[in-house]
Amino acid sequence: MLCCYAGLDKEKLDELQKLEKKLGKTLLAFQCHDTKMEKLNQTEMSEIQELEKRLGFQLVAVQK
Repeated sequence: MLCCYAGLDKEKLDELQKLEKKLGKTLLAFQCHDTKMEKLNQTEMSEIQELEKRLGFQLVAVQK
């Protein structure tokens, strides 16, 4: 399972912000997707790790 920030339309974002204001808390919206991780060889893993370092975030290889 892979989770990421949810894409919210204006209506959903408004609802979220209304509850945040009411609670006085910051809320993050996530969506989870059932995914299967791709198997990588050492060369592929090294290339991905190099790109992660350059970009400053984590990458995940998944099956299509």
